Amino acid sequence: MNRSFLLHILIRIVLIAGVAFGIGWALFSGLTVLISIALFLALISLIINLIHYQNSVNERISYFFEAIKNEDFSQAFPIQKGDKIIQNLNQSLHEINRKIQQIKIENHQQEQYFRALIEHVATGILTYDDRGFVIHANSTLKKMLGLEQFTHLKQLEKVDDSLLHALKQIQQQDRKLVTFNGKQGKVNVSIRASSFKNKDQVLTLLSVQDINRELDEKELDSWMRLIRVLTHEIMNSIAPVTSLSESLSSFFQKDGQAISPDEVNEKMISTTIRGLDVIKEQGRGLITFVESYRKLTRLPKPKKKLIRVHDLLEKMLLLNKTQHQDSSIQLKISMESPELMIHADEKMISQVLLNLIKNSREALVGKENARIDLLAGWNKNGQVEVCVKDNGPGIPKELLDEIFVPFFTTRENGNGIGLSLSRQILRLHSGSLRVRSVPHKETLFCMLFNE
Repeated sequence: MNRSFLLHILIRIVLIAGVAFGIGWALFSGLTVLISIALFLALISLIINLIHYQNSVNERISYFFEAIKNEDFSQAFPIQKGDKIIQNLNQSLHEINRKIQQIKIENHQQEQYFRALIEHVATGILTYDDRGFVIHANSTLKKMLGLEQFTHLKQLEKVDDSLLHALKQIQQQDRKLVTFNGKQGKVNVSIRASSFKNKDQVLTLLSVQDINRELDEKELDSWMRLIRVLTHEIMNSIAPVTSLSESLSSFFQKDGQAISPDEVNEKMISTTIRGLDVIKEQGRGLITFVESYRKLTRLPKPKKKLIRVHDLLEKMLLLNKTQHQDSSIQLKISMESPELMIHADEKMISQVLLNLIKNSREALVGKENARIDLLAGWNKNGQVEVCVKDNGPGIPKELLDEIFVPFFTTRENGNGIGLSLSRQILRLHSGSLRVRSVPHKETLFCMLFNE
């Protein structure tokens, strides 16, 4: 497009120069006044045509960037018959505008989803800037504080001065137990803080949990680890988008003004389109991340029935042999009683078993005499236990509390939701999923059933 545009400009300049030369020649040769006037009018017409042609391109680009600056993505660039340069320019601008619209819609949907997610958690969530202005406070927090609207930290003076003072003193990754007088009496809360940078703004994120009503302090730790993972994943997706957007914008601006059309070339346009494709992929990655989280929040209610554990484990053994015929890993079943029964949803429990066996297989890659045992029986509390045991490298003690946190993973290609999903399934069965590991010796995951 750049060469064609320059060719059109060059032709017009050559014509203008030729007509100007003709006027000079007519005047010095003594030709009639009418010829001189006709040549002069032709010169004016060519100059006007050049200006109009230049402005037609410049106006479209200026209009496009002005609309982007004002976040107006409703403009249209119809591909009309006529000048091929204008058609190509309109087509490129239309495509860029369409991609920006798509990214804007996807980001808005993601924002709405995370806002809805935060509104439904039982922990109070508060985000504010360094001036004390509240960016977001969920309904749980406002109900806890007795505030219908919460726009600035100074409003906490109406609740309790000690609470405002505690928030001013809290540091990143710090945790404080604070007591304040709410509308319903004395409230004990556990507050934990973390900070992150959004564009040029440093924001503080607080989780505020009423420890009088929550189960225990471990639940708070789980929420905070989850929030840190969510923040980490979101920022990892958004940061490249922001950086790339700034780089693309700099291509078409100089000293805060849009560059002239003759400075636009095919390389700039192709680079811009590639950059927008990268932005689109980042957006899709974030949507995939959100969809992974939905799996944890949209589990169906179990359809329980009596299941013979021996039959369930035999199915797992057969499925494993079918899928891994060339594997050197030994998989065996050991049961206290072949008549052992559990009251559960067979499909959901099979999903948990398959995930645990898969994790064990991955841990045993490259190990000699690798072995996986499927164990079933009763524990000392009379609960039915179904366990997956392997003789792999084990899990470090410091990671045992982390492995059930959603999206936490130590594997390069892992998504970090398998164990979280498995534990959630067991909770829906009024049971639990527990782990015991001896580094360099064995790892044991056990499903406990209370019914």
